[in-house]
Amino acid sequence: MLLIGNILGAALVGACAAMGVRGGYPQMYMGRRSFGRTGGYLPAALNWLSTAGWFTVNTILGAFALQVLWGSLPFWTAAGILVAVQTAIVIYGHNLIHAFERVMAAVLGVLFAIATIVALTHWDRISAYHGSAAGRTVSVAAIVLAASFSYVMSWSPYASDYSRYLPEGSSLGRAFLYTFAGAGLASFWLEILGALVAILAVGAARALPIDALDQVMGGFGTWAVIAVVLGACAANALNLYSNTMSARVMDLKLARWQLAVAGGALGFVLALVGHVNFLDNYTNFLLLLDYWITPWLAIVLVDFYVLRHQRPEEFRLSRPIGTRGLVCYLLGIVASIPFMSGSYFTGFLAPHLGGADFSYFIGFAVAGLAYVLSERRALVQI
Repeated sequence: MLLIGNILGAALVGACAAMGVRGGYPQMYMGRRSFGRTGGYLPAALNWLSTAGWFTVNTILGAFALQVLWGSLPFWTAAGILVAVQTAIVIYGHNLIHAFERVMAAVLGVLFAIATIVALTHWDRISAYHGSAAGRTVSVAAIVLAASFSYVMSWSPYASDYSRYLPEGSSLGRAFLYTFAGAGLASFWLEILGALVAILAVGAARALPIDALDQVMGGFGTWAVIAVVLGACAANALNLYSNTMSARVMDLKLARWQLAVAGGALGFVLALVGHVNFLDNYTNFLLLLDYWITPWLAIVLVDFYVLRHQRPEEFRLSRPIGTRGLVCYLLGIVASIPFMSGSYFTGFLAPHLGGADFSYFIGFAVAGLAYVLSERRALVQI
């Protein structure tokens, strides 16, 4: 289920990245073709919140890692250091982010490869772990599928932000394939590594979540924790840059560096507020925010790949309100509500599915189908 979830989620990210090659605009901007200029404010605002939320979570984890490296470092100082570095990268812009991510891909690839080898040297303990019978049910498998899918899929509203400057005539297929492989393999690999570390850390006393990684890795623990810090910076450079792109789609009249500073400041404040109980608070918060993505994705992808609206001017010259897009989007949201499963809200059908959250798939299917049918009806009327 973990593999299937990553494949499905990475396929959506790849499809969105390929859109940037042809459309040449940021992801949320291209959604204007279906939702309209003003109508696009809604998904852009939701994506602004999502990116701020993910920025906060990664800042918290990175700050915890810095505290493991320097035990006397206060949380606010650790978080402030990370936010300052991440914001500076974003202020310098798209080209620096690409260069930074290329270096981080190599560095983190090596560090996490070594961490995987270290974890596998304890194979006797890993193979002896059987877990509880409750963890081997169909409902747990379904939850793993939904969770792994939703994590990778949540990068989709960013994807073309980083592919839009590829040379004219670049292959959509290659853009899809490289993004699909990179997103899917990296996510699946690190989720497996995380599971191995969790098994090895069973029963270990730890003050911070990152302590488990430090303890399990032994002599490589410091480097593994450094990888977490660098990984947080790499992820947050993307989160904060796309945060500024979403603000631009809402037509906020501020320079991009000002938007980056504002987003970074918000993330810093949220990190200070939420780091104490962040696992409960932010996991549920981000899962709740992710519910908006798949219905929006279905409409945008159907419009681009099925209805073949792919010319740059179609995104630039969008109408004020895309009524059909907004209606189909709301239909997808409404249809997904009975299947939602979280601590804040549980739909009436979710308990019958073992608590698994299938709302992502339902919202995607309903919104996409409704949009295709509405387009055909509009053509018939014409």
